[in-house]
Amino acid sequence: MAFTPAQLQRELTPTPTGSEAGREFNQSRVSLYFSVISGISLVFFLLHNTLEVLSGNLTFAQVFSFQLNHWHLGAVALAGLLGFATRRGEWSPTALAWVDVAGSVAVLTCDDMMGSVLLGVNAPHFDLVLTLAYVLLQMTRAVIVPSTVRRTILVCILGAVPLMLMGWLLARYAPDGWSAKRTMYAPLYVALWCLDAAIPAALASSVIYGLRQQVRRASQLGQYTLEERIGEGGMGTVYRARHAMLRRPTAVKLLRPERTGEQALIRFEREVQLTSRLTHPNTVSIYDYGRTADGVFYYAMEYLDGLDLQRLVDVDGPQDPARVVHLLAQVCRALNEAHGLGLIHRDVKPANIILCEHGGVADVVKVVDFGLVKTFGGTDATLSGADVIVGTPHFLAPEAIRSGTSVDVRSDLYAVGAVGYFLIAGSYVFDGDSALEVCGHHLHTQPAPLSTRTTRRVPSELEDLILRCLAKNPEQRPQTALGLLQQLLACGIPAWTDEQARAWWAQRRAAGLTKLVQPQQRTPTLLEVDVRARNLEVKARS
Repeated sequence: MAFTPAQLQRELTPTPTGSEAGREFNQSRVSLYFSVISGISLVFFLLHNTLEVLSGNLTFAQVFSFQLNHWHLGAVALAGLLGFATRRGEWSPTALAWVDVAGSVAVLTCDDMMGSVLLGVNAPHFDLVLTLAYVLLQMTRAVIVPSTVRRTILVCILGAVPLMLMGWLLARYAPDGWSAKRTMYAPLYVALWCLDAAIPAALASSVIYGLRQQVRRASQLGQYTLEERIGEGGMGTVYRARHAMLRRPTAVKLLRPERTGEQALIRFEREVQLTSRLTHPNTVSIYDYGRTADGVFYYAMEYLDGLDLQRLVDVDGPQDPARVVHLLAQVCRALNEAHGLGLIHRDVKPANIILCEHGGVADVVKVVDFGLVKTFGGTDATLSGADVIVGTPHFLAPEAIRSGTSVDVRSDLYAVGAVGYFLIAGSYVFDGDSALEVCGHHLHTQPAPLSTRTTRRVPSELEDLILRCLAKNPEQRPQTALGLLQQLLACGIPAWTDEQARAWWAQRRAAGLTKLVQPQQRTPTLLEVDVRARNLEVKARS
């Protein structure tokens, strides 16, 4: 296969995919390839020369003074240097392609130069020894480095040129007449072996590269390509994704395969339709939604580079009351818009509240996962009937446990109070050995005062407000999200400032905790119990 200069330039200038994960993967594979080649060559050098010393052919001092070994170690050092260099920094796809091709040819050339030491020396078939090194490098590269068939053939052709030249020189300057007769035959013989190596190498690249392309196409959803899983909610799994043309960070949520019944699909589709109506800055923004060719429902939303409040407490422990007020106030603002549109979230919990730096502002709250959202007004009874309990046990209001039709905006406010309690105490309002035990506590047990659950001083106004949110009787709670917001701001607690928020984020980064700042949700058990079906089963048994 001939390469024109224009074709060569195109082959070494890959089409950018816009995938940072893909670039990092390719860089890691190129680095691994050169590191493996260096390691294999070094091991061979040590074992071969150990045998030479033990057999008496060389002394230990001659091992390092023998010029042939200098070229061998040069190839080891060059491959090791390329492996080390490509492990550091960020290399562009074009730079990686050039290093892949040029580095492979350079390492092979160092190996071939070992033959120059034997010119004029009786070294029969040393060209075939060099050919074995060529075959080893080409097959190792084909297995490790993601490469098109054209680029693999290019490396094979360029790498064969110095090898064929050395085969000709070894035959031309050999001291015996028989080798001299092989002057024209030797490079052709080497070329035959190179061809035998190039064919399986190209096939290996074709299969491995093709499989990677199939995986890439399988992860394509319309204009979005999935990159890595970043979270999981009650209704689906969330992936970081990229748009084919737009540069903005995106997250894509897929309906979990085990929840692909007709009712789940209707609920999932309704989630995106209802959530897309919400425009408050503290609610996650929805960009797009649709279904794949095989029927998987998905929607695209803004990518939130932050951590949920569950992880916040895991990492940082109980929070300052001033910060708790700051966070809950934003949750209330998001819920106020939703409630104003007739929507109840029904799954307010720390894992569904993301804390991030957004638009240059630290400690911005985003309420996510409206998978259990309910419209009040009786329009969705078939999706969440009176005999079904849905939600997360640690944050379920008593009325939600008694009857699915009894929930209203005050049920969300009960959950907000439970979130506030969790942020201050560092533990749930109620805990138990099972979800039903936790639900029993929500129905019948009064929550312990916050002052008994934490050593941190909690202003009495804030403690009283959180406990009122947790009242068993909805009439005793704040009646609206706006009302709760106003009461939070009226607690008289000094405001959590932007300077404090920035200092907190900077401190965590300085402590090396930046990897924890990722939207990886750890969701407590989602309770969805069909009470009517369970009662019918009990009656049948009796």
